[in-house]
Amino acid sequence: MVHLATHGQFSSNAAETFLLTWDGRINVNQLSQLLRSRDPKNPPIELLVLSACQTAAGDDRAALGLAGIAIRSGARSTLASLWKVNDESTTAFMAQFYRELIQPGISKTAALRNAQIALLHDSQYQQPFFWAPFVLVGNWQ
Repeated sequence: MVHLATHGQFSSNAAETFLLTWDGRINVNQLSQLLRSRDPKNPPIELLVLSACQTAAGDDRAALGLAGIAIRSGARSTLASLWKVNDESTTAFMAQFYRELIQPGISKTAALRNAQIALLHDSQYQQPFFWAPFVLVGNWQ
């Protein structure tokens, strides 16, 4: 599992698609190369979490944005967002998602659903803007 909590941007122009790092940017080609460059003896990344704005928003070039690029590059599944996300609600969401995910026998989709329901029941985050932006792409198990 790899979790990237950052800022990013998807654009029709590959040169303008990136994730921010502490000292620069990872462009879409670098992200793809990084995901493909693992040792073939090791299993693929089971879950890549792109905790940033609009990481599953795409266009005709890549329908699922950075999430789709990650899947095509070898990640088995990617958790990504459809729109700009709020930092506080995303922190609460991710904490709940991981609490759910470590439960024995729970699938990634069940963990996602349970985290969404938890935020829905929190009066501070019950609007869909807060709990609904995240989608799971790829292997849902």
